[in-house]
Amino acid sequence: MKLEVLNIKGESLGREVELPANIFGLELNEKHDHVVYLAVKQFLANQRQGTHKAKGRAEITGSTKKIKRQKGTGTARAGSIKSPVFRGGGRVFGPEPRSYGIKLNKKVKTLARKSVLSSKAQEGSIIIVEDVNFDAPKTKEYIAFLSNLKLSESKKSLLVLDTPAAPAVPAKPVLPSKTRGAKAKAGLANAMKSYSEDLVQYKSDVIAYEKSLESYKATLDTSYDNVVLASRNVSKAAVADVRNLNVYEVMNANTLVISESALTRLAELFA
Repeated sequence: MKLEVLNIKGESLGREVELPANIFGLELNEKHDHVVYLAVKQFLANQRQGTHKAKGRAEITGSTKKIKRQKGTGTARAGSIKSPVFRGGGRVFGPEPRSYGIKLNKKVKTLARKSVLSSKAQEGSIIIVEDVNFDAPKTKEYIAFLSNLKLSESKKSLLVLDTPAAPAVPAKPVLPSKTRGAKAKAGLANAMKSYSEDLVQYKSDVIAYEKSLESYKATLDTSYDNVVLASRNVSKAAVADVRNLNVYEVMNANTLVISESALTRLAELFA
């Protein structure tokens, strides 16, 4: 399937891109419906904090004295004031903190993502745009962007972007450990010489890393952070990083807007 590429003004750029058949061209059946159900179930379950807690009778603060004599009261025998039958007592089988997380195999999650993307492609609900960059996080610019693509604010849209990769942190060389013996000392001298050379290289790598980090932050601001901030005040618009794209977000959107770089990254992730 081929789709034309639009710019942020909604105009055609005169070129088309091919949607990868292994991602957007699956023949859907009941198996795909089930893996999508499992992925959505996992996503929603993982949203639960699981911090609920109620105190049992052993955790209640209260007197340990027997509240009344055993016999002769005409009522049921009772010992602790912390008993669940009394007001303010402990709770029987109350909720405990727990994780609601569900484990899914990597292949199942991959198939679920491919399934929902194929479903959107079959529905004709995918738009391909050039890479989106905002100089400032302005909501009116994002609303104009949606309007140019003929997307209504009353319908849900999901913009998928490819965030720039962060530069790798240079690894600090490890100081050789001291050893005993003549041969070991000779080896230690060579190791220390190598260590000093690695240390010099490490310092130059750190300087280069700091420079690349500054350019990375500037690129991240214009290509992702500003777009996210601009869209955050539009109730039915969402922005997602292609690396963190999940099934629930894709299914929840009426229209999927994918940038060119995100489409390329998507093909690499599912290759």
